[in-house]
Amino acid sequence: MTKGSVSVLAMTAFLILSPLLHATNAEREKRWVDQTVDSIFDGEPLFLDADGYQFYSIYTEPETPSNKGMIVVHGTGFHPNWEQVVQPVRVNMTSRGWHTLSIQMPILEKDAHYEDYIKLYPEVPARFRAAVAHLRASGIDKIAIVAHSQGATMASYYVANESPTAVDALAVIGMSAQYRQPQVSSSESLKRINIPVLDIYGSKDFPIVLATNEKRANAAAHNENYSQHMVPNAYHFFDDHNKELIDALTQWLDEHI
Repeated sequence: MTKGSVSVLAMTAFLILSPLLHATNAEREKRWVDQTVDSIFDGEPLFLDADGYQFYSIYTEPETPSNKGMIVVHGTGFHPNWEQVVQPVRVNMTSRGWHTLSIQMPILEKDAHYEDYIKLYPEVPARFRAAVAHLRASGIDKIAIVAHSQGATMASYYVANESPTAVDALAVIGMSAQYRQPQVSSSESLKRINIPVLDIYGSKDFPIVLATNEKRANAAAHNENYSQHMVPNAYHFFDDHNKELIDALTQWLDEHI
């Protein structure tokens, strides 16, 4: 069994009995495992430990030996093999020399509103720490986070509050700055981040993403390694624009790691 993992059977049993102290919807996390784990063709499922809570992830090795690892993060309510943005990144970046570890973030019921997710943010750092620890234990010494939508806001929250040496770079895709609460606002997080940051969005992205481009850039003005990249004609989920997304990520990461 892979280090840091447990069997799928043990994982699902654990989720059923998950302690109530976690705000995440454990039953919904379990359903994502049940619905997706058998459809993984590239990579293998891993179940990592976040302060006693086992969570789903997918680890995929690169085509050639590499010391570079990427933590891939989905958006609101999705899962580590989501077909838009997440799966294209986690699979295609392996051909660009990256180990990828796509992780399940805390989620709520399907009809939850964006603002409802604020209560989940205390659970976010432990999942990133578990992912980083797994990659480090695998001999990987260069680590980037690539995160989409609300997952990008969660990633910026983690990086802003963690040791500055925890990861080497952060690429956010379709990230807004819509939370007014400073403790979880991506613009407030960007003020405290000093590692290289790539802020990617589509020219036809969600209105809230486009409306907060300047706010995010101003928040990161102190960081000389922050940059924004717009993908022409791309919507929030980058359908039909995965190649442009992967190329932009590859070029930027090659320059900063």
